[in-house]
Amino acid sequence: MSTTRTAEFTGRHMLAIMLVFFGLIIGVNVTMAVFASTSWTGLVVKNAYVASQEFNAKAAEARAQAALGLTAVLTIADGTIAYRLIDASGRTVPITSATASFHRPVSTSEDTLLWLVVRPGGSVEARHAPGDGVWIMEILADAGFAHAWRETRRVVIINGALK
Repeated sequence: MSTTRTAEFTGRHMLAIMLVFFGLIIGVNVTMAVFASTSWTGLVVKNAYVASQEFNAKAAEARAQAALGLTAVLTIADGTIAYRLIDASGRTVPITSATASFHRPVSTSEDTLLWLVVRPGGSVEARHAPGDGVWIMEILADAGFAHAWRETRRVVIINGALK
């Protein structure tokens, strides 16, 4: 009679399975924690209470701005950013000063603030070539209204031009 030994599942096998399983889970968690702590902080406003108190005033300004019936024209191409406001009759509303800020939706490392130069005819522009990808752009322009003209846009730049 020959005796053949069959493979047995031992405590060492179970220990190895448990170590691999929990080692994988812990490894993934540590990796995700490192990525989370070294990337965007998630901070949108420094003080949420103050931001909430300003919300109604900003909403009223936005309604007043919308009631003006102006159309904003933004152009980004060939390393130049141009911006102008057009009234209902098609005339350019003169802007006396303006700034444009660019920031990525998930990072602060490429934030840029530009002072736009007033051009004849009331439009404004600046030399700047934002990198390709998604940007949040905010324009603040003084066009003689009770409040500064404020526009925030999510823009996509491809090959140096606005898509």
